[in-house]
Amino acid sequence: MVNKVILIGNLGSDPEVRHTQTGTPVASFRIATTERWKGKDGQMQDQTEWHNIVAWDKLAEICREYLHKGMKVYIEGKLQTRKWQDKDGHDRWTTEIIARDMKMLTPKGGESGGGYYSGDPGPTASGTPSGGGYEYSGTGGGVGSDVPF
Repeated sequence: MVNKVILIGNLGSDPEVRHTQTGTPVASFRIATTERWKGKDGQMQDQTEWHNIVAWDKLAEICREYLHKGMKVYIEGKLQTRKWQDKDGHDRWTTEIIARDMKMLTPKGGESGGGYYSGDPGPTASGTPSGGGYEYSGTGGGVGSDVPF
């Protein structure tokens, strides 16, 4: 079975980073994707969809440091729906993309090239230089993780 999401969109705000009770960083932010097509009347039509993104561990820290409102970003991850209760005790559901990889398509400072960052679960949490930026792989959160919100 496959659960894979690939998005290219623009950040709606700077990432917000929180920490779990065990100190694991978790970044959350939203990106917008827009579809354009020519309608039957010949006029261009737009439809914007907002996506909730969650990044864990080193990838969360990188998102906090380098991503800012309005930037174009590539996100690859998996779709996850989780259930929670609001302040009145009503059940609510949230669907989000758990990011494994991120590429900045709007370079910091307008320089050419972008940076590629991977939060894929792996045996180590190390950063090594690669091409347009740094590649990171480390342990990831997700299902069964300690979510602070």
